[in-house]
Amino acid sequence: MAKIKPFRGMRFVTKNAGDINTLVCPPYDIISKTQREDYIKKNPYNIIRLELPDIDDGDNRYKAAGQTLRDWLDKQILALDDKAAYYVYEMEFTANGKRNSLKGFISLVELREFADGVVLPHEETLSKAKTDRFNLMTETMCNFSQIYSLYFDEDGGIGAIINTLGSNPDAVITDADGTIHRLTAVTDTAVNDKLTALFAEKKLYIADGHHRYETALNFQKKLLRDGKATENSGYIEMFLVNIENDGLVIFPTHRIVKGLEGFNADEVVKKAEGLFEIKDAPNQDAMTAALHMDYERGEKSFAMYTGSGQCKVFRLKDKNAVKNVLPEMSDAYCGLDVSVLHTLVLEGILGIDKENMANQKNLTYTRDAIEALEAVENGANCAFILNPTKVKEISDVAAANEKMPQKSTYFYPKLITGLVMNNFS
Repeated sequence: MAKIKPFRGMRFVTKNAGDINTLVCPPYDIISKTQREDYIKKNPYNIIRLELPDIDDGDNRYKAAGQTLRDWLDKQILALDDKAAYYVYEMEFTANGKRNSLKGFISLVELREFADGVVLPHEETLSKAKTDRFNLMTETMCNFSQIYSLYFDEDGGIGAIINTLGSNPDAVITDADGTIHRLTAVTDTAVNDKLTALFAEKKLYIADGHHRYETALNFQKKLLRDGKATENSGYIEMFLVNIENDGLVIFPTHRIVKGLEGFNADEVVKKAEGLFEIKDAPNQDAMTAALHMDYERGEKSFAMYTGSGQCKVFRLKDKNAVKNVLPEMSDAYCGLDVSVLHTLVLEGILGIDKENMANQKNLTYTRDAIEALEAVENGANCAFILNPTKVKEISDVAAANEKMPQKSTYFYPKLITGLVMNNFS
């Protein structure tokens, strides 16, 4: 099953690089060009220069990142730790009005094909992102950020170890959202050997980082073909968390439909009435309350906003409706809110096929419901507001060897980039 091991993490040498709070950043794919420039103004050694090379440099940006990495290693801005370690990582944050804590650890995990049933995906990916990460990995031979993965800790043995660690962190960071990130290197060989052994029978479920994982698989194949594989190139850096951790928070990712010629909201409603119970929601609060009630009751629902306060809540009448269209898919897949939306409405009524979705031609995504509604006021056809996917739904779909539609989940908070990295050159 899962093969994990401690590693000599690459970390900032703060006496040379500066305050760690000015060296880290959020995930690269949520950072704008202006935000990138702001991080560099605060500290020219910010990790964003490696994780998100300047797009103005075109294809040369990847080579520039590789050269920057080599320069920083030469100058001892970055350095490998002296001893191999597992890195306990804890995030303390506020979500849905409640203060939460999520604690796991960072390790190297052996790359395995999804077909092996050891590391399991839960959603589809977008090809553009994989090309970008492949090019960056080619020039840097690094993982600058972690794959976020889940596991079942049935007997509590892993948690019993993790909960005793991390009381004296090496680094403490408070990000712009007020999330506190704590990192502790654990070099105790006896402790680490126990953790390694406990994962020998585990399966891992990717929560966030599908693009990077698939990229790493492809990159390792290239290294093997070229005879350039290294001791650690067959592994990837992961943050591992118990799937039943009370601190796990998942937000929904909403859909914005744009550029559809001849779009008519009344026609959509008329075509959907046979499948859904459709009710007006007079305002956003009423929409949110209706969706939350359905979520608690296990109903399959979402809302459609078409502008000027016009919002309707769609509640599925027949829970076998998706199964009737996709009989080859599992009950777990067919029971997802996002599968209901994609199969019955986006594809079935609006004619937005999977290729269109993958290329984001008529469909874009946002975690921010307000942003989705504003997009409609600014010219988009409509927005679909969803409930969050439940953790058990994720593991059930992955266990069925299937993938949810892309952008089905948003795990919060996002892991900070730059605390510890995997240099496998």
